[in-house]
Amino acid sequence: MAETAKDAARHSVWLEDRARRRGRGGGQPSGLDRDRITGVTVRLLDAEGLARFSMRRLAAELNVTAMSVYWYVDTKDDLLELAMDTAFGELADLPDAQDADADWREQIRALATAYRALLVRHPWLSPLAGRYLNIGPNWLRFARTVQEAVLRTGLPAYGVTGAISAVFQFVYGYGTVEGHFFARVADTGLTPDEYFRDAMTATAEAPDTGGVVEQSRDLMAARGGDTVAEMMDRDFTFALDLLVAGIEAMVRRG
Repeated sequence: MAETAKDAARHSVWLEDRARRRGRGGGQPSGLDRDRITGVTVRLLDAEGLARFSMRRLAAELNVTAMSVYWYVDTKDDLLELAMDTAFGELADLPDAQDADADWREQIRALATAYRALLVRHPWLSPLAGRYLNIGPNWLRFARTVQEAVLRTGLPAYGVTGAISAVFQFVYGYGTVEGHFFARVADTGLTPDEYFRDAMTATAEAPDTGGVVEQSRDLMAARGGDTVAEMMDRDFTFALDLLVAGIEAMVRRG
């Protein structure tokens, strides 16, 4: 039978009984707790990727049996939810979005830039953010700060969620593609600049893609940037400025 939305929501680790969330009581393997297990999970996901992660691999890294881990989490999904929110805990230095003297434009830029860096640093994060409810405490703190910053723009209430979507779904997509690019490059043993140069050369020589690449060269030259990182930063900054300018335009219109 298909799982209902209500059933799926119940499966979030953040909706468990608080006592169970801390562990199951007596008999736990010594030297383990949820924080340690989650920390090692994040480290493995960073090093080996989401596709290679398993409870068996985690147990080997912890030097325990797989069943020992299940004293602290019911399922692999529970553990991935915990890891996702642990990563969002890295967004610790958030702007005070309720500061009436602060510039909401700079606050939105700061939040977007921090979110992008997080997605690039943890390429496994974006698939999980699309799979789970995103109701962990660290994610909620970030989401609340974003909402408060956008509320200060002067947009009408009906436009706030649209503005959040425009900015932060753009960041989600940009950071996801960028993170996966760097992960792919790492597997080749090349630097990002070497990989980019080789890829551009190969596609320029192919009959089906050469024309598009040649047309793009002038655009890339106009954009500027000597390295892949600089090009990505310039594109991100310009796109984010366009979105902020769009919010300003909608505020004036409204």
